Amino acid sequence: MISDIKLKTTVKSGGVVEICSDKLPEGATVEVIVLVAPAEEAAADSRKLSSFIGAAKGNFSTVEEVDQFVRQEREAWDSRISFKVIG
Repeated sequence: MISDIKLKTTVKSGGVVEICSDKLPEGATVEVIVLVAPAEEAAADSRKLSSFIGAAKGNFSTVEEVDQFVRQEREAWDSRISFKVIG
């Protein structure tokens, strides 16, 4: 039975592609097909995580918005909590 393993890797110097997987039994014969992503697609995958901050709907776009939200949540919790002194 044929099984498949899908991996993403980066081509090393000299066009070398390295594949490592525990699912590859030693001595097995394998067929390798390499799909090369277009340059602009590869560049899009390498964006910094910080570029996603505030990019999605419903997220905060500034630190001030986060502070305001947290402040409102704390005030809402403080108004709901009441302590009863037993003595």
